[in-house]
Amino acid sequence: MADDRHLTEQTTAREELLRGHFLHVVRDTVRLPDGGSASREYVLHPGAVAVVPLLDDGRIVLERQYRHPMRQVMIELPAGKMDEGEGALACGRRELLEETGYVAREWAYAFTLYPTVAYSDEAIQVWFARGLEHRGAQLDHGEFLEVFTATPAEFLNWCRTGRITDSKTLAAALWIQNVLAGTWKLDWQTPSGAA
Repeated sequence: MADDRHLTEQTTAREELLRGHFLHVVRDTVRLPDGGSASREYVLHPGAVAVVPLLDDGRIVLERQYRHPMRQVMIELPAGKMDEGEGALACGRRELLEETGYVAREWAYAFTLYPTVAYSDEAIQVWFARGLEHRGAQLDHGEFLEVFTATPAEFLNWCRTGRITDSKTLAAALWIQNVLAGTWKLDWQTPSGAA
C-alpha cells in the first residue's frame, strides 16, 4: 500500500453551514501537507444504495423521475439514501419495493461509487437483484416516478447516446455489461425474508 502522508490533509476545525431536511453542509479547516491551511466546504451524506433489478427475461427495471436541480426527467436505476442505522442491503430491499414494487430473491453487492468527491462524502453502494416478484410500489409522499423496463442492448445504447446521464446509472452500465457477458462474477446471496 502506498504511503499517502504527502497528500493527506488533517482537519483542525469544523463549522456547520446548513442543516436542512436533506442537506448537511460543513466547512472544515484543514492543515495541508506543506503545513499551510485551507477551507473545505462539502455536503455530509448518510450514504445511498442503487439497485440493478434484473428480470428473468434479462430486462432491466428502470425509472423515469423529474429531478428539480436538472429541471428534467432522468432515467435512473432505483436508488435512495440510507436511513439512520440502516444497512445497505436493507436499504436496497426497501427502495426496490417502495419505488418499483418488486422484491428480489437474490442479491449481490457489486461496487461503491463516490459520485461527487470534490464536494460531498456521499457513497452509493450498487447491488444487483434477481428473482424478482412484483408486489406493488409504495412511493413516499411527494414522490412521482414511472417504472419501465429495457433490454440490456437498449439500456447500453441509451448510455452511449446520452439519453442516460445519471452518474450512478452510467457507472452501473460497466458492471451490467461485464456481468451479463460473464466477464465479471457476482457473489449472489439469498437474504432471510427474501421473496
